[in-house]
Amino acid sequence: MVAYFKRKTKQFIESKNMYMALVIASFLESIIVPIPLEAVLIPLMQAKREKIWLLAFLATLGCIFGAIIGYGVGYYLFDQFAEQIASWFSDPQQLENVKNQMQQQGFWYVLSVGIIPIPFQIAMLAAGAAKYSLFMFLLATLIARTIRYFGLALLVKVAGNKAEAIFRKYKIPTAIVLTLAVALFWWIKH
Repeated sequence: MVAYFKRKTKQFIESKNMYMALVIASFLESIIVPIPLEAVLIPLMQAKREKIWLLAFLATLGCIFGAIIGYGVGYYLFDQFAEQIASWFSDPQQLENVKNQMQQQGFWYVLSVGIIPIPFQIAMLAAGAAKYSLFMFLLATLIARTIRYFGLALLVKVAGNKAEAIFRKYKIPTAIVLTLAVALFWWIKH
Protein backbone atom coordinates (compact mmCIF):
# COMPACT_ATOMS: atom_id res chain seq x y z
CA MET A 1 0.00 0.00 0.00
CA VAL A 2 2.81 2.43 0.89
CA ALA A 3 4.63 1.65 -2.37
CA TYR A 4 1.41 2.31 -4.30
CA PHE A 5 0.97 5.73 -2.65
CA LYS A 6 4.61 6.64 -3.27
CA ARG A 7 4.27 5.71 -6.95
CA LYS A 8 1.01 7.68 -7.30
CA THR A 9 2.48 10.64 -5.42
CA LYS A 10 5.47 10.72 -7.80
CA GLN A 11 3.10 10.70 -10.80
CA PHE A 12 1.04 13.42 -9.13
CA ILE A 13 4.10 15.63 -8.46
CA GLU A 14 5.20 15.38 -12.09
CA SER A 15 1.72 16.03 -13.49
CA LYS A 16 1.12 19.26 -15.44
CA ASN A 17 -2.25 19.53 -13.68
CA MET A 18 -0.76 19.15 -10.20
CA TYR A 19 -2.28 22.33 -8.73
CA MET A 20 -5.82 21.58 -9.89
CA ALA A 21 -5.39 17.95 -8.84
CA LEU A 22 -4.37 19.10 -5.35
CA VAL A 23 -7.51 21.26 -5.02
CA ILE A 24 -9.65 18.33 -6.22
CA ALA A 25 -7.87 15.86 -3.89
CA SER A 26 -8.39 18.21 -0.95
CA PHE A 27 -12.03 18.68 -1.93
CA LEU A 28 -12.60 14.93 -2.16
CA GLU A 29 -10.72 14.22 1.07
CA SER A 30 -13.00 16.71 2.78
CA ILE A 31 -16.24 15.11 1.69
CA ILE A 32 -15.75 11.42 0.89
CA VAL A 33 -12.24 10.01 0.69
CA PRO A 34 -11.09 8.52 4.01
CA ILE A 35 -7.38 8.77 3.10
CA PRO A 36 -5.74 11.77 4.80
CA LEU A 37 -4.47 14.41 2.39
CA GLU A 38 -1.24 14.55 4.36
CA ALA A 39 -0.18 11.26 2.71
CA VAL A 40 0.14 13.16 -0.59
CA LEU A 41 0.65 16.72 0.61
CA ILE A 42 3.84 16.23 2.63
CA PRO A 43 5.78 14.47 -0.19
CA LEU A 44 4.42 17.05 -2.64
CA MET A 45 5.63 19.90 -0.42
CA GLN A 46 9.00 18.22 -0.06
CA ALA A 47 9.35 17.93 -3.82
CA LYS A 48 8.06 21.45 -4.59
CA ARG A 49 9.54 23.51 -1.74
CA GLU A 50 9.57 26.65 -3.83
CA LYS A 51 5.75 26.42 -4.02
CA ILE A 52 5.16 25.21 -0.45
CA TRP A 53 2.87 28.10 0.65
CA LEU A 54 0.86 27.92 -2.58
CA LEU A 55 0.35 24.20 -2.01
CA ALA A 56 -0.87 24.83 1.55
CA PHE A 57 -3.24 27.51 0.22
CA LEU A 58 -4.63 25.20 -2.50
CA ALA A 59 -5.16 22.37 -0.01
CA THR A 60 -7.04 24.78 2.25
CA LEU A 61 -9.09 26.09 -0.67
CA GLY A 62 -10.13 22.59 -1.78
CA CYS A 63 -11.13 21.76 1.79
CA ILE A 64 -13.26 24.92 2.04
CA PHE A 65 -15.12 23.96 -1.16
CA GLY A 66 -15.67 20.48 0.26
CA ALA A 67 -16.86 21.94 3.56
CA ILE A 68 -19.48 24.03 1.75
CA ILE A 69 -20.80 20.92 -0.03
CA GLY A 70 -20.80 18.88 3.20
CA TYR A 71 -22.59 21.66 5.05
CA GLY A 72 -25.17 21.89 2.23
CA VAL A 73 -25.80 18.15 2.36
CA GLY A 74 -26.38 18.36 6.10
CA TYR A 75 -28.54 21.48 5.78
CA TYR A 76 -30.78 20.36 2.93
CA LEU A 77 -30.72 16.56 3.00
CA PHE A 78 -30.09 15.49 6.59
CA ASP A 79 -33.74 15.09 7.55
CA GLN A 80 -34.52 13.02 4.44
CA PHE A 81 -31.51 10.73 4.76
CA ALA A 82 -30.79 10.78 8.48
CA GLU A 83 -30.85 7.00 8.86
CA GLN A 84 -28.58 6.34 5.88
CA ILE A 85 -26.13 9.07 6.93
CA ALA A 86 -26.08 7.83 10.52
CA SER A 87 -25.34 4.27 9.32
CA TRP A 88 -22.05 5.48 7.78
CA PHE A 89 -20.68 5.99 11.26
CA SER A 90 -19.68 3.19 13.59
CA ASP A 91 -22.24 4.40 16.12
CA PRO A 92 -25.38 6.00 14.63
CA GLN A 93 -25.89 7.91 17.90
CA GLN A 94 -22.52 9.59 17.26
CA LEU A 95 -23.96 11.86 14.57
CA GLU A 96 -26.86 12.91 16.80
CA ASN A 97 -24.42 13.70 19.62
CA VAL A 98 -22.32 15.76 17.22
CA LYS A 99 -25.44 17.62 16.04
CA ASN A 100 -26.30 18.51 19.65
CA GLN A 101 -22.71 19.65 20.28
CA MET A 102 -22.91 21.80 17.17
CA GLN A 103 -25.95 23.64 18.46
CA GLN A 104 -24.24 24.34 21.78
CA GLN A 105 -20.61 25.03 20.83
CA GLY A 106 -20.49 25.06 17.05
CA PHE A 107 -17.50 27.27 16.36
CA TRP A 108 -15.24 25.54 18.87
CA TYR A 109 -16.46 22.13 17.83
CA VAL A 110 -15.71 22.74 14.13
CA LEU A 111 -12.37 24.30 14.98
CA SER A 112 -11.21 21.35 17.07
CA VAL A 113 -12.56 18.67 14.69
CA GLY A 114 -10.88 20.49 11.79
CA ILE A 115 -7.50 20.29 13.49
CA ILE A 116 -7.48 16.80 14.97
CA PRO A 117 -7.19 13.69 12.79
CA ILE A 118 -10.82 12.52 12.87
CA PRO A 119 -13.23 12.61 9.92
CA PHE A 120 -14.22 16.23 9.27
CA GLN A 121 -17.33 15.02 7.45
CA ILE A 122 -19.00 14.59 10.85
CA ALA A 123 -18.63 18.30 11.64
CA MET A 124 -19.77 19.40 8.17
CA LEU A 125 -22.93 17.30 8.22
CA ALA A 126 -23.71 18.21 11.82
CA ALA A 127 -23.24 21.94 11.18
CA GLY A 128 -25.63 21.82 8.24
CA ALA A 129 -28.13 19.56 10.00
CA ALA A 130 -28.14 21.85 13.05
CA LYS A 131 -28.58 24.87 10.72
CA TYR A 132 -25.49 26.37 12.34
CA SER A 133 -24.35 29.74 10.93
CA LEU A 134 -22.64 29.13 7.57
CA PHE A 135 -20.35 32.11 8.13
CA MET A 136 -19.18 30.87 11.55
CA PHE A 137 -18.82 27.33 10.19
CA LEU A 138 -16.64 28.54 7.31
CA LEU A 139 -14.60 30.78 9.60
CA ALA A 140 -13.86 27.88 11.96
CA THR A 141 -13.09 25.61 8.99
CA LEU A 142 -10.75 28.19 7.47
CA ILE A 143 -8.87 28.67 10.74
CA ALA A 144 -8.63 24.92 11.43
CA ARG A 145 -7.50 23.92 7.96
CA THR A 146 -5.10 26.86 7.73
CA ILE A 147 -3.49 25.68 10.96
CA ARG A 148 -3.36 22.15 9.62
CA TYR A 149 -2.03 22.71 6.10
CA PHE A 150 0.17 25.74 6.72
CA GLY A 151 1.47 23.91 9.79
CA LEU A 152 2.50 21.07 7.50
CA ALA A 153 4.17 23.58 5.18
CA LEU A 154 6.09 25.02 8.12
CA LEU A 155 7.08 21.52 9.20
CA VAL A 156 8.43 20.74 5.72
CA LYS A 157 10.18 24.12 5.57
CA VAL A 158 11.93 23.48 8.90
CA ALA A 159 12.46 19.70 8.82
CA GLY A 160 12.92 19.13 5.09
CA ASN A 161 13.02 15.47 4.13
CA LYS A 162 12.51 14.39 7.75
CA ALA A 163 9.06 16.05 7.84
CA GLU A 164 7.11 12.90 6.94
CA ALA A 165 8.73 10.84 9.72
CA ILE A 166 8.26 13.66 12.24
CA PHE A 167 4.62 14.05 11.22
CA ARG A 168 3.92 10.34 11.69
CA LYS A 169 5.67 10.27 15.05
CA TYR A 170 4.07 13.38 16.54
CA LYS A 171 0.69 13.73 14.80
CA ILE A 172 -1.40 12.37 17.69
CA PRO A 173 0.39 14.29 20.48
CA THR A 174 0.25 17.46 18.38
CA ALA A 175 -3.47 16.98 17.72
CA ILE A 176 -4.07 16.50 21.44
CA VAL A 177 -2.11 19.65 22.35
CA LEU A 178 -3.92 21.72 19.69
CA THR A 179 -7.30 20.39 20.84
CA LEU A 180 -6.47 21.21 24.45
CA ALA A 181 -5.35 24.70 23.37
CA VAL A 182 -8.66 25.25 21.56
CA ALA A 183 -10.57 23.94 24.60
CA LEU A 184 -8.58 26.18 26.94
CA PHE A 185 -9.16 29.23 24.75
CA TRP A 186 -12.89 28.41 24.59
CA TRP A 187 -13.03 27.98 28.37
CA ILE A 188 -11.27 31.32 28.92
CA LYS A 189 -13.73 33.05 26.55
CA HIS A 190 -16.69 31.60 28.46
